Formats: sequence, C-alpha cells, structure tokens
Amino acid sequence: MLAVVDEGAPISYEVLEKGVPVLAVDGEQVGNVYSVLADAKEDIFHGLVVDVHGHGKRVVLAEDVASLHERGVDLKLGAEEVAALPPLEGGAPVYDEDPGESKGWEHWMRFVGLRGDWKRQH
Repeated sequence: MLAVVDEGAPISYEVLEKGVPVLAVDGEQVGNVYSVLADAKEDIFHGLVVDVHGHGKRVVLAEDVASLHERGVDLKLGAEEVAALPPLEGGAPVYDEDPGESKGWEHWMRFVGLRGDWKRQH
C-alpha cells in the first residue's frame, strides 16, 4: 500500500518548483520535476521535463498531467508509461551565472564588456 502524501494546494505551472515529486496515476513517485515547458507570453502550459528515477529526463505533455500542487504533480500515466517515454535529447544549451564568482577585476572586465559571468551548464 502506498503512503498518502500531502501534496498541498493546487497551483499554476508558473509557480511549480524544480524538485517537486511527480506521481504516477496509482500514486507511486516516478521522479521529480526538472523544468516546466511553457510559453509564458501566451500563457500556454506545454508540459514538464521530469527526471524519472532510473531512466533520466523525460517530457510529459500537458495532456498527461492531471494536476499540479505545491508539493506534488499527479499524472494520468502509470509508472511504466512514464519510463517508456522517449528520453530528452538535444535542446538549447543552458547558461547560468554564479554570484559567488562575481568578484574581482575579471568580473568587472566582463561586466563592462557586457558579457557577464555566464557559464554553460549543459
């Protein structure tokens, strides 16, 4: 028997946080939210990138998401269906800036040159 999880109040995709547990239709945790796929300008939720336990990142389309909550995402898919989704491949590189490294003369030279301290994550 699966434990009942308090997922919290229903929320919008706009405030869903990375790392929130993702639950299959039977309540089994299959992974965690990696990112939200949306067009904020048009207010369209396309789906989620889920880091599926033991299977890597998978795209779950909005039509397969039953509900979003503060501490949980409910899917319309079973655990086997989620694991069978095609792996996430390609995509644009992601860059991030580390505030801890934003110091010294090198930082100011990049700042003046409008380059910033961006580092490629993947």
